[in-house]
Amino acid sequence: MKYRKFGSLNFKASALGFGTMRFPIIEDVSAGNNAAEKVVDEKEAIRMVRHAIDEGVNYIDTAYGYHGGKSEIITGKALKDGYRSKVALATKSPVWLINKPDDFDRLLGEQLNKLDTEYIDFYLLHALDKDRWRNTVLKHNVLERAETAKKAGKIKHIGFSFHDDFDAFKEIVDGYDKWEFCQIQYNYMDINNQAGTEGLKYAASKGIAVVIMEPLLGGKLANPPQDVKAIMDGEKKDWSPSRWALQWLWSQPEVSVVLSGMSDIKQVEDNLNSAKNYYDGPMSYEDAQVIDNVRRRYEQRMAIPCTACRYCMPCPNNVDIPRNFSLYNDSIAHEDLEGSQKNYRNFMDAKSRAGECIQCRICEDKCPQRIKISEWMPKVHEALK
Repeated sequence: MKYRKFGSLNFKASALGFGTMRFPIIEDVSAGNNAAEKVVDEKEAIRMVRHAIDEGVNYIDTAYGYHGGKSEIITGKALKDGYRSKVALATKSPVWLINKPDDFDRLLGEQLNKLDTEYIDFYLLHALDKDRWRNTVLKHNVLERAETAKKAGKIKHIGFSFHDDFDAFKEIVDGYDKWEFCQIQYNYMDINNQAGTEGLKYAASKGIAVVIMEPLLGGKLANPPQDVKAIMDGEKKDWSPSRWALQWLWSQPEVSVVLSGMSDIKQVEDNLNSAKNYYDGPMSYEDAQVIDNVRRRYEQRMAIPCTACRYCMPCPNNVDIPRNFSLYNDSIAHEDLEGSQKNYRNFMDAKSRAGECIQCRICEDKCPQRIKISEWMPKVHEALK
């Protein structure tokens, strides 16, 4: 296993971190109901985590809400039998459940119990955006509570995970001078989305370690359409699509650790192989061109020529136009309608969905691409609802 610098901290993280958001799922018929319940295959999940640790992975990431609250419990079990001392354990405070300062302490205590550990190495404020930063973290003195927990030895390092745009990212990074690490969604298709490349470099310039989530865009980049895969195959490197994506990330010195949410042992083995054999330093010109060509091909597959410039925003009816277009384009570019539908239903505020468009056309006068937004919105909603 190769290890990488972790910001300004005296810690070397394995290039690959194990994310526990996508543990293997099986059907449980033990309850005797007619419909089988889908549950985590606990035995296999524990085997996968321990195998990764045996092969050198030393960063394990979980969260309060993963797998309906079961991920922390299973992760705690996986770290029994001496495995806890071999890793840095990361989990996340569910900021959306904090309605008063005491909630932070209560939730942390619950997580320590579920993980069956005395301390958490890396504790993140989960899924911060501008609203949660201003109206929860600052309003309820969450950072002061985190510092108190750190002094008490319950957590070792304070960080945050992030989902918003670069301006919000910069505000959060600059809003607290004791951040030690952060976690961002980043892959070769997200260079200009959310924190993006600019955010990666900005955080690293301040000595903040950057942990990468969604390196394969929820698995989409591991299973590209045939025309995209053909571009990679043409290089005769015998690299899997996931290795191309991971190598692109590890070629950037600002990246501290790349998390992968693995669902079976084959994915674990494939990622371990990539982590042990990637090459340090910038990608060669030829390899970088392959990634550029892949990105361009994905973009060509997109139906709506939206560049996410956000000139169309704000919408007077609160529709998040770029986000709706992004999900629709993803469903086509990655041939994953079900994934986009899930994100549309579960991770978008109902008031910001395409179905709320009233065809006022104010946005169309602002769009540099001259997209007929009012005509697309009903189509987007019909496809994703």
